Amino acid sequence: MSKRHLYNSLDGLVNKGLRGLIAYNPALALDEQNRVVYNSAYDKSTVSIISGGGSGHEPAWSGYVGTNMLAASVAGDVFASPSTKQILAGIDAVPSDEGTILVVTNYTGDCLHFGLATEKANAKGHKCKMIICGDDVSVGKNGSLVGRRGLAGQIGVLKVMGGASGTGGSLDQVYDLGIAFSQQIVSIAVTLDHCHVPGRAEHAQSKIDELEIGTGPHNEPGYKKISPIPSPEDLVKTILTYLLDETDPLRGYVNFGEGDETILMVSNFGGMSYLEMGALVDELLEQLGTNWKIEPVRVVSGFLETSLNAPAFSVSIANVTVAAKNCSYSADEIESFFDARTDTHWESMAGSQARRRPRREQFVQPPAAPRHAIDDATDLKIDPAQLDRMLRTACNKLIDAEPDLTRWDTVMGDGDCGETLKTGALCLLEALDAKVASNGSVGAVLQELEEILEGKMGGTLGGILGIFFVALRTALVDNFALAKEDGDIPKLWAMAIRTALDNLSRYTPAKVGDRTVMDTLIPFAEGLAVNGSFDEGVAAAVAGAEKTKSLKPRLGRATYVGAGQDASQDLPPDPGAWGAMVVIQGLQAGI
Repeated sequence: MSKRHLYNSLDGLVNKGLRGLIAYNPALALDEQNRVVYNSAYDKSTVSIISGGGSGHEPAWSGYVGTNMLAASVAGDVFASPSTKQILAGIDAVPSDEGTILVVTNYTGDCLHFGLATEKANAKGHKCKMIICGDDVSVGKNGSLVGRRGLAGQIGVLKVMGGASGTGGSLDQVYDLGIAFSQQIVSIAVTLDHCHVPGRAEHAQSKIDELEIGTGPHNEPGYKKISPIPSPEDLVKTILTYLLDETDPLRGYVNFGEGDETILMVSNFGGMSYLEMGALVDELLEQLGTNWKIEPVRVVSGFLETSLNAPAFSVSIANVTVAAKNCSYSADEIESFFDARTDTHWESMAGSQARRRPRREQFVQPPAAPRHAIDDATDLKIDPAQLDRMLRTACNKLIDAEPDLTRWDTVMGDGDCGETLKTGALCLLEALDAKVASNGSVGAVLQELEEILEGKMGGTLGGILGIFFVALRTALVDNFALAKEDGDIPKLWAMAIRTALDNLSRYTPAKVGDRTVMDTLIPFAEGLAVNGSFDEGVAAAVAGAEKTKSLKPRLGRATYVGAGQDASQDLPPDPGAWGAMVVIQGLQAGI
């Protein structure tokens, strides 16, 4: 759990956050005293939909105020319901000729204050109704009078109601839709750790190898703790079983029949990376289709309803088909309400899904890249067993060095060097297992390396090595005939490597002394050139890599960070230079 914040106190934070939030839409207005955000351009002839709750869940709910969604939102303190007075101010800010519907999640404070506001608003002459949304299945049907608590499934309710209101739906029609849709949602949350509220000293914290299933969005403990942490695949399997197993006497809230149209909503609680959320959505869709025969007609993922900075998420599935049977709108109409464009934060997650196609059609394979034919007349060949042994030794030594390379690159750069080189080594080992070196063809090996570098290894180092090996193979081919006549193969290698480095210099200014991979490659080439001695080249490469420990970074990401700028500071070697040296030594050891 991260305890670091830009604002280390809650004093004034909610209001300041609301002031900043409304900047993206000039139509939004803020009653700062009551923390009401409302749409100044709302249509008074349509149903006004209002929601709200404690702060800390942004963009819920102020981020959903706008066309085809909320007319107004009301914010309380962090994780605390707004007061009745605040909610009444919200109702008064967006009076409607058709009527107003308050939509809240099922938490005691919200239910009481929004409920009282509904009663008082009606007494003042408003036509006001209220919907309480509870979608969390983790609570279970255990005899509790409270009912299911609310999670991010409620945002889907707000969206379809807002879309229906935008088309001119009556108060009763929009209300019935909200009830019907909210009752056909199942949700559950998973927490890797709890959030931290700015300024608070005490917080629950998960153990290092533990996660919780069935947590709430206010740091509430989960229904169940799991340790050790399961694989993502097993975790998703557990989640979907809780949501969809109709035989579960405690959690079988919604039935999903074959062919029912569904919506999947995945909410980032604030602390999950987009990368992992994308992978989570993919795994959910894979298992939904394979294990449950469910193909959602809409998929939404992002910051639907957060919990400050919690590394957690919730999964919600809504049955549109059954919801349509319990209101005056068809499934197609409900989906069109879900698709209705807004000028709110919703658009950052919803994309454009009115026209869907089968998921498998979205995955395409690139056309097979043609491979250059190896011309035996210009192909350098050596003993196949020796070539295989040299390459395997180099790959295995590079894989063994990965932890050190990663650690050093984390200090001096972005931490990807070790993994990049390890990926290349593993790919080359696979190619060796597939007999790429079985006839001793150096050209075939270099061509395979080009494929690996271009297709599997990104980053700066991958680009540098890619250019180097393309130029190396070309130089070997161009000079092979001359070297064959002279019988001087070591000279051929020295010439080809020197040519490759000269070509590489067109694309990078790096030279010896700049603390890069060139501090190994250039001395290696110069050592080879002295008398064609591989051993002298290796010795020069080792010396060059060692020297990087005392060099100040002049190129690459290391120049942006503080480490390395202090000459008195002990430095690790440059990971790129060291990795190249490990490979060269590995080739030598395999001879």
